[in-house]
Amino acid sequence: MVNVSAKPVQEREAMARGEICLAKATLDAIERGQAAKGNVLATARLAGIMAAKKTADLIPLCHPLPITHAEVNFEIPESRDRIVITATARISAKTGVEMEALTAVSTAALTIYDMCKAIDKEMQITDIKVTSKTKR
Repeated sequence: MVNVSAKPVQEREAMARGEICLAKATLDAIERGQAAKGNVLATARLAGIMAAKKTADLIPLCHPLPITHAEVNFEIPESRDRIVITATARISAKTGVEMEALTAVSTAALTIYDMCKAIDKEMQITDIKVTSKTKR
């Protein structure tokens, strides 16, 4: 692990995004609550938030961080061929929180995939990236 002992504690925020491409019929099933495993977006939101809090357990050499805020949101574009996933993580710490935001997005996408794989064999998770990172 990188030694961050000498760094000052600062307010930090990171945002990440990703997409899961899926069939319109799959999106319709999600919106109508017809996925066999239950409410897909609510479950994916909770999974993403839980994953953000467990990032240090999943990614070797990540510092365990006391997350002060984590949120996961979904947007369905007019094309109705994907779900855009965004995550925000905040903390007061000596190191950044971008891995937590990335882990939240990734886990939310994986949860959607898992919950819909029986009805859509062509889903693709794409374009996961950090979109902003700030400290003050």
